Amino acid sequence: MRNSRQIEMISLENLVPENHVYRKIKELVNFSKMLKKLKDIEKEEGAKGYGIDRLFFCLLLQFMEDLSDREMERFIQENNSAKWFCGFGLAEKTPKYSLFCRVRTRIGCNRISVIFEEVRRQLKTKGYMNEVFTVVDATALISKFNLWEERDKSIKEGYDKLNNTNISKYSADKDAKIGAKSTNKFWYGYKKHASIDTQSGMINKVAVTPANITDAEGMKHVCPKSGMIIADKGYVGAINTIHRKGAHPAVILRNNMKDKNTDKDRWLTGIRSPYERMFSKQTKRVRYRGIAKNQFSEFMYAMSFNFKRLLVLEQ
Repeated sequence: MRNSRQIEMISLENLVPENHVYRKIKELVNFSKMLKKLKDIEKEEGAKGYGIDRLFFCLLLQFMEDLSDREMERFIQENNSAKWFCGFGLAEKTPKYSLFCRVRTRIGCNRISVIFEEVRRQLKTKGYMNEVFTVVDATALISKFNLWEERDKSIKEGYDKLNNTNISKYSADKDAKIGAKSTNKFWYGYKKHASIDTQSGMINKVAVTPANITDAEGMKHVCPKSGMIIADKGYVGAINTIHRKGAHPAVILRNNMKDKNTDKDRWLTGIRSPYERMFSKQTKRVRYRGIAKNQFSEFMYAMSFNFKRLLVLEQ
């Protein structure tokens, strides 16, 4: 009796559920205009084999799922929904982890900022971002590097201690600085400044600076040009900046300030508290060296966050 062999044809399209979140994101967001911003690097080495469109979706998915380059390589190899989202066939070869780093570098901070602005434009067109009430805050981004060897070397060369005046001479990350939350809380790395639209809970603007830049100094990077800006005591020095941008400051005043209204500030604190929790959920350890790479990372994180938030609002 002869053995019969049955061949079953399987389509990747049929393996992804109709209600999958990846499908919904592609239904709700017009990616075509974003991808046009990347066409000038389509012919560069590394993008030729896969196409910059698919590689961009790989990077977006990487930040949506919070994966390292090696984890992303394995994720897209093993996950059919990830293959579908990025545009790969069921049996098609997917990128190696080393390619993701090269693509991030080629896209660069300027292009990704333009893409982020296109995302904002689409969200504003849909009515999600009106910039009527905006919460501004900042949080620490901590470098993975320790500075024990650098400290010992600086002392050996005659410095009393390692500080922001000499740290770039010894550190592997020349852009990173030492920041202070209080007199006894310090970190080494960067600071993330962000403005959040209270209507949608989406990230409106985001900027990365060295850790020693104050919250008030960072306001100029993320302040909208209209509406009310709700901020904590760290932004008292940014009130003039907010006025110059064309917005109205609603800054919680320090206790020793004569114009302080305790009831008003308690109300502002209540408005801010849900949005402050958004910062606590993000990993504060940075993966990259340099402001440019970490700014790229935060643009991608903000886009990913806004897409997930869009799914919630569309339910």
